[in-house]
Amino acid sequence: MSASNCLRCLVRPSAVALVPRQILQAGGGSLTFTATAATKGGSSANQGGRNSPANRPMKLRFRKVKKKGVASHTGKPPLPGERKAYRKKIVLSNNNALPVPGLENLRPADLAKQDNIGTIKALPEDVVDALRAMEAFKPTQCWGIFRRPAMLIRQETVDLTKKMKAAEQDRKMIRVVIEGNRITGKSLMLLQAMTHALMNDWVVLHIPEAQELTTAVTEYASVENSPLWTQPTYTLKLLHAFKRANEKVLSRMNTVYSHADLPQIIPINSPLMQLINSAKEADGAWAVFQALWRELNAENAGRPPVLFSLDGLAHIMKVSDYRNPAFELIHSHDLALVKLFTDILSGAQVMPNGGAVLAATTRGNSPRSASMELAIAQREAEKAGPETVVPQRDPYSKKYDDRSEAVMKSVEILRLKGLSKSEARGLLEYWAASGVLKQRVDESLVSEKWTLSGNGVVGEMERASLLTMKA
Repeated sequence: MSASNCLRCLVRPSAVALVPRQILQAGGGSLTFTATAATKGGSSANQGGRNSPANRPMKLRFRKVKKKGVASHTGKPPLPGERKAYRKKIVLSNNNALPVPGLENLRPADLAKQDNIGTIKALPEDVVDALRAMEAFKPTQCWGIFRRPAMLIRQETVDLTKKMKAAEQDRKMIRVVIEGNRITGKSLMLLQAMTHALMNDWVVLHIPEAQELTTAVTEYASVENSPLWTQPTYTLKLLHAFKRANEKVLSRMNTVYSHADLPQIIPINSPLMQLINSAKEADGAWAVFQALWRELNAENAGRPPVLFSLDGLAHIMKVSDYRNPAFELIHSHDLALVKLFTDILSGAQVMPNGGAVLAATTRGNSPRSASMELAIAQREAEKAGPETVVPQRDPYSKKYDDRSEAVMKSVEILRLKGLSKSEARGLLEYWAASGVLKQRVDESLVSEKWTLSGNGVVGEMERASLLTMKA
């Protein structure tokens, strides 16, 4: 090692910094340093101390640099619930659409007439208000590009409404599950059944989204001395929607039982609307709902038939996302409102005044329920005839649920497929009369749209014909 390197290791950093590099690297001789020289050199160089400009510490300064072309967010943030309200906003009319000449209003018996298959009927305003109160309309449906809400009467509509009329006359109850592929009109079939019930003075109770009951998005509480769990906030909301939709029928009904255990004492022969109005807080909503259900199913009291419907059946055919105090998952059938529906759907509980319980499956946002799919396949195989092989469980799978299979053991399956060509022609003619289809409707166009939509799948027909019109 050279002498310069050895000296560089021994001397203080301040002394090394003060000695010129040329002196340190001169010749191969040795250099001697004294403490006095180093101290003097340091004092002369550091004249002024720490406050001199040379020794003052540098300050880091951070500047906010504005990028060109990037918009700054200066608007007000959305309020709580505003995004959900916008997402679920339903527009049912468009003043820019052409009024369809000759469009008739729907009458109470029209949905059950065979002659009306393939025709378009407009919904009366009072029925539209009732359906809106029950959230029967979906944001994915293209109501907002027409002058007023109207719907196509198809063969399955007539078949279902005929069964509802027979159930009303015989004071019996029908239990139907509406099944089909994506965008085949399952939710719209529920809406048509509700329309028929409202126009014939039935009482309609509808659960628009079953996932709101099982995905742990609403409050829940245990029922005293029972394994069931209630959902007070959702029950209160359901009662208010039920009251707004059925006000015309409920205003003519009085109570036949005395209800002293409610938040408000309801004596016998009180208006049924008074019973519903007694649910002012969520805590007492389930007790009021139980009393209301008892009144609606009172025998020999002249009660109308009841339609109980639910959209999104697969969400209640599984274990829910709720947990008990032991942090164990709660089965959907242990939720009180869901259990009421499944008991009626399975036939364990009947409606003595007649009526219908309808459930529609969904394919867009649905969990897979192996038990529900197996039960649907079994019911369809049994309906096809004795020669059809009934599917059985996969012996190596653990995804089956005995409670869900028991519910679906004896239901009737209504499978929706594509429209017939006559039904497709009626739909295309209505679109052309509304001004949203700019083509001449003839056999060639009907065959083209029917083929492109997968043999008349109504949602695919909308995509093929009205895609540019959707907002």
